[in-house]
Amino acid sequence: MKILYVCHRFPYPPRRGGKIRPFNMIRHFARSHEVTVCSLVRSEAEAREGEGLAAHCARYEMVRVHDPLQALRMVARLPTPVPSSFGFFHSQALARRIRAAAARERFDLAFVHCSSVARYVEDLDVPKILDFGDMDSHKWRDYARAKAFPLAWGYALEAWKLGREEARLARRFDTCTATTKAEWEALEALGSGTPADWFPNGVDGEYFAPSTAPYDPDRIVFVGRMDYYPNQQCMAEFCASVMPILRARRPTVTLAIVGADPSPDVRRLGEQPGVAVTGSVPDVRPYLHEAALMVAPLRIARGTQNKILEGMAAGLPVVTSPVAAGGVDAAAPEHLLVADGPQAWADAILRVLEHPHERARLAHAARARALSHHAWPASMRRLDGIVERCLARGRLPAPATARGAQSQPNRTEKETM
Repeated sequence: MKILYVCHRFPYPPRRGGKIRPFNMIRHFARSHEVTVCSLVRSEAEAREGEGLAAHCARYEMVRVHDPLQALRMVARLPTPVPSSFGFFHSQALARRIRAAAARERFDLAFVHCSSVARYVEDLDVPKILDFGDMDSHKWRDYARAKAFPLAWGYALEAWKLGREEARLARRFDTCTATTKAEWEALEALGSGTPADWFPNGVDGEYFAPSTAPYDPDRIVFVGRMDYYPNQQCMAEFCASVMPILRARRPTVTLAIVGADPSPDVRRLGEQPGVAVTGSVPDVRPYLHEAALMVAPLRIARGTQNKILEGMAAGLPVVTSPVAAGGVDAAAPEHLLVADGPQAWADAILRVLEHPHERARLAHAARARALSHHAWPASMRRLDGIVERCLARGRLPAPATARGAQSQPNRTEKETM
C-alpha cells in the first residue's frame, strides 16, 4: 500500500512532542508499506537533522519556511474565518509538492497528523485519516482563560475559529483520531458524523530505562520546552508557591528545570535558592536518573504528556496536576501521585522524599504501567485496526499486502527550499 503522510513538524529527530507521535507512525507504516512524508522545516539545522528520516520512509518532501513570513500569514488571517494558526503552517511550495506527489503516485491512503495541515489533502480523492492528536481549539480556550486582555480575546477568537474549522475538516475526512480518550470525546462532540477513534502515545522503554546509579534524595526535576507557555506558567507558580514550603520543611531540596529555550523570566527562576535552569541539554536521561522524583504541575495540558511517560518509563516517581494526569493511562496513587494546591503539592513530594520504600514502590509501579499501557507496539496495533476499518468503509478495498511484508523503498527526494 502507498501512503501519503503529512504532518505539521518535520518528524525527525523525534525529540519533542510534535515529532514523537508522527515519527513512530511513519516508522511503523514503513515496515509494511511505501510511505511518502511531506512536512516543513524552519531552519537549516532542522533540515540537516531531518535528513535522517530517509532511513524510515520511502521518500520525503521537505520545504523550508521562515518564521517572520509565517507570522505575517498568521496576522493576515485575523480578519478572516480561517484560523491564524493555519497560517503558521501554510506553504504554497509544500502544497505544490503534495499535488505533484499525488499526480505522480496512486496513493491508497492519505494520513494527516494535526489539523493545521489538513487543508493540504482535504480534496484528494483517496481514503483519508485526520489524526487531530490534541484538539487545539480547546487548548486555545485554556489559554484565553489564563491570559489577560487583549491576549485573552485573541486566543478566544482563535479557539472559536479553530473549533468551526475542526468540525468542517472532520467532515472532509473518512476517519478522525485523537491521542487520548478525553480528546476523542472532544472530537466526538464536534458532531461531524465521521467515524472517530483514539490511540495512545507510547514511550521507548529501552531508551528511557532506569539507572542503577545512586540518585540524589533531595533532587526533583521538571522536563519540558521552556519556550512553551504552559511550562513557563507552571514553573513560575511552582517556584513561587511550592518551593518555599518544601525548603522550609526540608532545606536541602533542589529543583532542576530542564528544557530548551528558556525565556528570560524562566532563567530568572534560577536565581531563587535551590532552583537550577539548565537550558537545552543533549540528553534528558541523566537528569531523570539523578532525581528522586519528577513534577508536572501543569495547569494547561492537552493530550498525552510525553514528559510524564518518559519519567515513568525511567523508573521515576511522578507527582502531577489533575489535568496533566488525565493524559496518561495511569491511576493515582497506584502509579503516580496527583496534587492540587501548594500545600498538597509539598505534602505529596515530601511523602516520596522522606519515605524511600514509597519511592521504590512508585518507581516500580510507574515503569510497569508505562510499559504495559503506553508501549508503541500496542498503540500501533490499535492504529492498524483503525486504518483497516477506514479502508473497509472507503472507496478502496482493504489492501492485500501481508502484514509484516517488507516494501522496497524508492529513492529519497531531499528537495529543500
